Amino acid sequence: MRIALGQINVAVGDFAGNVRRIAGAVAQARTARARVVAFPELAIPGYPPEDLLFKPSFVQANLRALRDVAGLARGIDLIVGFVDRGPDGRIFNAAAVAVKGAVAARYHKMMLPNYGVFDEPRYFAAGTQPLVTTLAGARVGLSICEDIWCDEGPLRRQVEAGAELLVNLSASPYHAGKLRLRERLLARRAREARRPVLYVNLVGGQDELVFDGASLAVDPAGVVRDRGAQFREALMTVDVPVGRGPTRRWGRAEASRRRPPLPLMEEVYEALLLGVRDYVAKNGFTDVVLGTSGGIDSALTAAMAAQALGPQHVTAVSMPSPYSSMEARQDARAVAQALGTRYLMLPITPVLQACLATLKEAFGDRPADVAEENVQARIRGTLLMALSNKFGWLVLSTGNKSEYSTGYCTLYGDMVGGFAVLKDVPKTWVYPLARLANRRAGRAVIPESVFRRPPTAELKPHQTDQDTLPPYPLLDRIITAYVERDHAASRLRSLAPPRLLARTIRMIDQAEYKRRQAPPGIKITPRAFGKDRRMPITNRYREL
Repeated sequence: MRIALGQINVAVGDFAGNVRRIAGAVAQARTARARVVAFPELAIPGYPPEDLLFKPSFVQANLRALRDVAGLARGIDLIVGFVDRGPDGRIFNAAAVAVKGAVAARYHKMMLPNYGVFDEPRYFAAGTQPLVTTLAGARVGLSICEDIWCDEGPLRRQVEAGAELLVNLSASPYHAGKLRLRERLLARRAREARRPVLYVNLVGGQDELVFDGASLAVDPAGVVRDRGAQFREALMTVDVPVGRGPTRRWGRAEASRRRPPLPLMEEVYEALLLGVRDYVAKNGFTDVVLGTSGGIDSALTAAMAAQALGPQHVTAVSMPSPYSSMEARQDARAVAQALGTRYLMLPITPVLQACLATLKEAFGDRPADVAEENVQARIRGTLLMALSNKFGWLVLSTGNKSEYSTGYCTLYGDMVGGFAVLKDVPKTWVYPLARLANRRAGRAVIPESVFRRPPTAELKPHQTDQDTLPPYPLLDRIITAYVERDHAASRLRSLAPPRLLARTIRMIDQAEYKRRQAPPGIKITPRAFGKDRRMPITNRYREL
């Protein structure tokens, strides 16, 4: 039986647009002579709709769109994710099976995740009955995302009820290495069930999340027979042996060799590009602006924005202060010229002098310290927001995860912006990603001098990041253990000297108030700040 998996890029609440995308994929599936076409979890309303689900009008609009989608089921059967409403008013994360222009069956997701970025029990009631339905003459067991991740999910009961094929609709957010986790999990489920497993995943950016597609077809032996494209829309057609015994062998798995998974840094790079492109477009922007310092973070952000949006839609702004080195100024200009972006230079020295003169009486005889340093960063933030207001450009902030973790960033300064591209990217990943940007461009759009220069905020003479922070390789190991893996501080004693470790953890804990006010950014690691990690600001608990 030929089945099409439509990994599509939808937008939350864009019912007309989402229906058009589904209709386009259905047309492709007919051309490919598929008997059935399946779409991702909540493909009709978009995922995750969050508190829009509390609006009865939103749920009703989704049900009206479902009728339109069901009408497409002419000569082809459809499976699509939507929000169902029960007679008692409860709502369900659901899948509809459409046959001959009407909804023939409905399935309600049974396993509702409540961890990481997920809080589905806040909105949905859990289903209680597995579904096995007949499509194109085959018995199909239908599940939704978390249903297949949980050992106690519905798959075993579906097999006992005669399912020959298992189909899972998913909206599985990306983080580095997630595809390999999915493949191992689905291979295990296929072997346990001794049935083929087809998995269709959402693709696209939605606020801080990126969905990477990479739909999968796994045979009963746990072998990946086909793998959908990563980070782009695609229709994947799969010929599944059914009706002659559930363990019938498929042919050689040549398709998976034709489409191997991307290497780690390549997939991170693609996730960032997709996240930027969709956040800008889906929120109604065309152009972005960012501050460019001549450092590696702003250079990488500019390179990715130029690739994602086109250089004509990017403005790089150099805002030198009295402490900005000539080399850094030259590199800031060189990056913009190499990328072909617009370039502005707005020196901040006159504004800085005026601000310090205004503050002189209030500051009195106190020596210069971080207050004067942060005035510079906040002037830059003000100028970027002024350009945003005047021209309608979205401000991209350029800080990385290592800086956000420790609070080594200025609130209302370099943290200003509408979207933080590198917010979840550790500093030690920034360098290989910047090398990759050069390889993709086929030339050094980011000069070698940017890679060589020690990281510095250039807010006072001879300043480097390591005046305040541990070396970045060490810092990122601490962040991985303490933030992403939630290890107890006592388990980290082998990573760093006690005083340095205690100071670093204290910096991470105390920076929560800054992170709460930071712009959204793309989730790349298994545990990002924001929805993934929700710490109280007022918090006196200390492990060290």
